[in-house]
Amino acid sequence: MQLPHPVQTYFDADQRGDGAALMAAFAPDALVKDEGHSYRGHDQIDAWWRDAKQQYAHQAAPFEIKTDDDGISVRATVMGNFPTSPATLTYHFVLVEGRIAELEILP
Repeated sequence: MQLPHPVQTYFDADQRGDGAALMAAFAPDALVKDEGHSYRGHDQIDAWWRDAKQQYAHQAAPFEIKTDDDGISVRATVMGNFPTSPATLTYHFVLVEGRIAELEILP
């Protein structure tokens, strides 16, 4: 499966637990929406990601990609320390100038 570079960087960095590489994939004013909360900018996104990693110790394995006018949707199997593991989640990315401008994680 061929993912756009910033999306591949996101999943690779997440898998390695590499917060610096993950943040480099995001635009400085990026927006993340997850579990009913919004996080804007590198500081908030970094804190969200680190908290989620610590709490859930999750790993995401992408298996499907769809591209449309609204962005890129990647379905992934997510495993970790949460009651519904493994779960299939959809990661919806909007890319601007080669970086992630928006990410929404949906059940």
